[in-house]
Amino acid sequence: MPDQPSDIEIAQAAAIRPIGEIAERAGIPPDALLLYGAHKAKLDLSFCREARARPPGKLILVTAMTPTPAGEGKTTTAVGLADGLVRLGHRAAVCLREPSLGPVFGAKGGAAGGGYAQVIPMEEINLHFTGDFHAIGAAHNLLAALIDNHLHQGNPLGISPYTVSLGRVLDLSDRALRHVVTGLGGRTNGVPRESWFDITPASEVMAIFCLARDLDDLQKRLGRMVVAEDRAGEPVRATALGADGSLAVLLKDALAPNLVQTLEGTPALVHGGPFANIAHGCNSVLATTTALGLGGYVVTEAGFGSDLGAEKFVNIKCRIAGLQPAAVTLVATLRALKLHGGAERNAHDAPDSAAIEAGFANLKRHIANVRGFGLPLVVALNRFAGDRDEEVEQVRRLCEAEGAPMASCEAWSGGGAGAEALAKAIVQAAEGGGAPPRFTYPNDLPLWDKAERIAQTVYGAECLESLGRVRAKFDRLEAQGFGGLPVCIAKTQASLTADPKRLGAPTGFRVPVRDVRLAAGAGFVVVLTGDVLTMPGLPQSPAAERIGLNPDGSVYGLF
Repeated sequence: MPDQPSDIEIAQAAAIRPIGEIAERAGIPPDALLLYGAHKAKLDLSFCREARARPPGKLILVTAMTPTPAGEGKTTTAVGLADGLVRLGHRAAVCLREPSLGPVFGAKGGAAGGGYAQVIPMEEINLHFTGDFHAIGAAHNLLAALIDNHLHQGNPLGISPYTVSLGRVLDLSDRALRHVVTGLGGRTNGVPRESWFDITPASEVMAIFCLARDLDDLQKRLGRMVVAEDRAGEPVRATALGADGSLAVLLKDALAPNLVQTLEGTPALVHGGPFANIAHGCNSVLATTTALGLGGYVVTEAGFGSDLGAEKFVNIKCRIAGLQPAAVTLVATLRALKLHGGAERNAHDAPDSAAIEAGFANLKRHIANVRGFGLPLVVALNRFAGDRDEEVEQVRRLCEAEGAPMASCEAWSGGGAGAEALAKAIVQAAEGGGAPPRFTYPNDLPLWDKAERIAQTVYGAECLESLGRVRAKFDRLEAQGFGGLPVCIAKTQASLTADPKRLGAPTGFRVPVRDVRLAAGAGFVVVLTGDVLTMPGLPQSPAAERIGLNPDGSVYGLF
């Protein structure tokens, strides 16, 4: 066994507290808990409604610079920050997204934090948890089945099969399902047509689940989903298929936020889907607003860098839910700075002040993005073992030259104690925060112009580019009355551009748009750029090959 235990070993060795004790610490009464064993619970929706009516606490968003294969530790920092705030005497909670099984069994691994800054029970959170993802997948696939059944049973709505815009979903990475043909094998098996699978976090049902305020809003949003066009070119919604009620029934229990705990006993609401590269990638509105109603500080994260998760957090989630972040934590690492500055991947731990200087251009772009949203920020330099003090001070000087405060964070090795300096800096930054953020674009800007405004303002692009047929789809959505919706850009997380190999902070590039999808129930339009995929594939050596059970039934290999 190595000197430093693995994440799962640390989690399994933890003294986990009864969930009732965590609820009491958060001010949640026992009758508001829907227990899932001794250490997990859902919160009764009537309590959520009551909590959301209270004066809100201060919301702290955690985002990051452009991620690299070295890993930046955004979730670890978020968990450590919440624990650090508690250590300073503040009431705090952390709101995280639920892990997807795709990365768990693929390349990235689990998503419950790391080291001594984790949410537990780690294995259960990373696997089936309380069944939310299964419910979302079942609801999505029921709607897909109702569409195909309608086509098979005579198609009274006159749906044009070629316009069906809803594939199926699976919460695993399976590249063989990206493009499929369904209905083969004879007339009794349905109408043959081309289709596809997305990973569950990319489902519009997931977005609706994350943005719904309550059960009534959930069902209305499900009913507004546009799933096809009829032969006259008019949108066909889920309500026309009589689907909204049954979908809402499948999601009724899942909609209640999940309560768990950090290793240090800080309340954690883990609810909603990840993947801000292909979805909006934020913790559910219900979980975030319920946590805010508990008072104190609420730390939440949005996926990947400020160009993806934070942009969508502001322009979609804050716009729809009326949230007002008090401050932003912008996570950076020496490793990421060096890689963006041209260092070789296998040499990012070696001293390289020149690469740090060059790579700071990427962090500088993200600092500018957060300021563009009108939000105060603190750069959190997530320290790894072996990071050199002189390089940490170099980053501090570079941040100070930009007027951005920086705090070191050692949550992975030190838990909340390792994040106290960051917590103090965030408290100071949040003192004057809490005003509405600045949106990147107004609602009345045309859809194409909204996407281009993001590309130019947030990514540093010259413009968007596309084939004529794609522009025609934008124009069609405008003509159908969807022009007032926000846009959700699907783009590689590995670069500010649409090319994952372009690191740093490029300028003057163009962002190729290959398609646009309507998510009318969620309330936005998805713009697909470059080669980004909505169904990932497994790597050559997937994590699934190294995961298993010990003789006592405990899990090994999750991370």
